[in-house]
Amino acid sequence: MDAPFALGDRIAALTLGAAAGQTIVADSTTVLLYKLARAAVTLREGRDEVVVDSDNFPTDRFVLEGIAAERGLTLRWITPDPALGVTPEQVAEVVGERTALVVLSHVAYRSGYVADVPAITALAHRAGALVLWDLCHSAGVLPVSLDAWGVDLAVGCTYKYLNGGPGAPAFAYVREGLQGSLTQPIQGWMGAADVFAMGPGYRPGPGMRSFLSGTPPIVGMLPVRDMLDLIEEAGVVAIRAKSVALTAFVVEWAESRLFDLGVRVVGPRDPERRGGHVTLAHPAMRDVTAALWERGVIPDFRFPDGLRIGLSPLSTTFAEVEAGLEAVREELRARS
Repeated sequence: MDAPFALGDRIAALTLGAAAGQTIVADSTTVLLYKLARAAVTLREGRDEVVVDSDNFPTDRFVLEGIAAERGLTLRWITPDPALGVTPEQVAEVVGERTALVVLSHVAYRSGYVADVPAITALAHRAGALVLWDLCHSAGVLPVSLDAWGVDLAVGCTYKYLNGGPGAPAFAYVREGLQGSLTQPIQGWMGAADVFAMGPGYRPGPGMRSFLSGTPPIVGMLPVRDMLDLIEEAGVVAIRAKSVALTAFVVEWAESRLFDLGVRVVGPRDPERRGGHVTLAHPAMRDVTAALWERGVIPDFRFPDGLRIGLSPLSTTFAEVEAGLEAVREELRARS
């Protein structure tokens, strides 16, 4: 019964830079995005715009499209450079007195661009808006400081750098000062003040309990718990250093061995602005990805022409990366 809070606090302490009592583990990323975004726009009643970028992960965009249709809101779209990501200057152009919520990703899922969270959060707050950050591609691989950055809300998955595996539960962060004001829309028995009262009506529980809905996904939490032991042993600073070295290795290898085949690196060259993955673009990458999967080399394909290399620092070696890149080169040469 306490697992959503205990594991949430541990994720917060080790990977999110957040004090206890602000994070839970529950549901999926999609469901938690809906819960927090829906609660946020309700709290900012009278404001009718939500800011999102056109290159955000599809789930984020789709959830917000649904909420906008449900509540009669307008989505204000930012169109970032697809090789980079959303900048504070772009946010400043669209936020204003009508903005209820800004929803962005800390690390862009395609390019790996690391957004300036404190600057963008401060801009939104000056306009009177709330900010919801998607941490799916940053939690566990680079330092995050939600409390220090003044973040309102955040969600993230545990199946990437927290190594929970596909279908692992997600986490949600709600700043302590907002917890008594937000009302999430999926009322379930686990979020009630007295879980076993089985009463005739719903009364939300205190603090983060009110953001729970159904039974905790206990089995899905176990791999995450074990991974957090490893993160605690290594430390996020060391993990980030390994991540930077891995992504730099991919970029340098691609420049020396793949550029002659027409490959280009999509994303920032500055390691301070690059997350834990690198995308290599080429018109043949959809077919190359399929062929690599048949060989047991498993990158992601990202539309329209990107092969994304995810690099989990605690379980990925440089030798494995080089073997994978050699396979990419072989498949591209076979098609040239």
